[in-house]
Amino acid sequence: MYEKDGEKYFVVDSHCHFWDASRENWVEGREQYAKGWIDCFYGYHQLGPPETHWDWEHYLKVSADDFERDMFIEGHVDHAIFQSTYLKEWYKNGFNTVDQNAELLERFGDRLIVNGRFDPRDGQAGLEQLEADVEKYHHKGVKLYTAEWNGESRGYKLTDPEAYHFLQKAQDLGIKNVHVHKGPTIWPLDKDAFDVADVDHAATDFQGLNFIVEHVGLPRIEDFCFMAVQEPNVYAGLSVVVGGLMHARPKFFAKVMGELLFWVGEDKMLYGGDYNIWTPKWQVEGLVDWQMPDDDQFADYPRLTTASKKKILGLNAAKLYDIEVPSEMRLPDTTAGEEMAPGEELVDNTAGAKA
Repeated sequence: MYEKDGEKYFVVDSHCHFWDASRENWVEGREQYAKGWIDCFYGYHQLGPPETHWDWEHYLKVSADDFERDMFIEGHVDHAIFQSTYLKEWYKNGFNTVDQNAELLERFGDRLIVNGRFDPRDGQAGLEQLEADVEKYHHKGVKLYTAEWNGESRGYKLTDPEAYHFLQKAQDLGIKNVHVHKGPTIWPLDKDAFDVADVDHAATDFQGLNFIVEHVGLPRIEDFCFMAVQEPNVYAGLSVVVGGLMHARPKFFAKVMGELLFWVGEDKMLYGGDYNIWTPKWQVEGLVDWQMPDDDQFADYPRLTTASKKKILGLNAAKLYDIEVPSEMRLPDTTAGEEMAPGEELVDNTAGAKA
């Protein structure tokens, strides 16, 4: 629990990892891709404050002790949600698998949620694996990587017939939250395979699922916002937005946050620190201290209140994942998670009222 100026913040990190990019895990003959992937991540790591930077060797694979210190002891995180990324074309045992993440449940079980994943190109075997994972780990969410390589394929769309089979299966199994990577690419994946356009169609057809668009479609922020404002079950995942922009690109960060606050709204924005690309401490503290710049170019954007920050940092995610929030950190008037007609905030002018 983070406390500042007498205010207590319940922090849910809705997007974190526990990866293995060690050399021993690189697929023979594809080492250039395994190294290129983690090198690209390490480049993003440099966008954080210099005092938070790690050496490259440590970055390849952290320990459970590192995770505990960085997230729970120093990082102000009350509850963390693991998102899985397999990449078995380049990493022998996978980069960040469900089973690998679940190894920490015994140690931090009451503070962790392990999300699953699926790839529609895996066909019937993939459906059976999803069912087995849900039975074993009781997943409430999945993470999808539409640009992931799979054999000769270098990506898929949520609108593919096979993807619809998996989305229907996930919904039937009781999964509520679908986190979709739609943002900056990582070498050697293709940028266009992360386009946000397919989310629109799927969100309309699967009203029983919440689509959390991780990284808010960057650099396609306008495309995402104009799609998300009309889809009540589409949410903005702020991983990379905070870690990648708040320190390194403060003016662009203000623009992105302003567009999200105006179009999507504070009730549909979820903080994610993207550990271990970055550590959460400086992100949580920075977001609590942050306010829209007092500049004419940002004058038509909503301002964040303390209540806004509490929603974004944890209360919105807690509602989606049924996480119990201590009574002293709840907001009695929060609307997080309530259905809202497309554009309702704009029509009622409540976006401006939040200032």
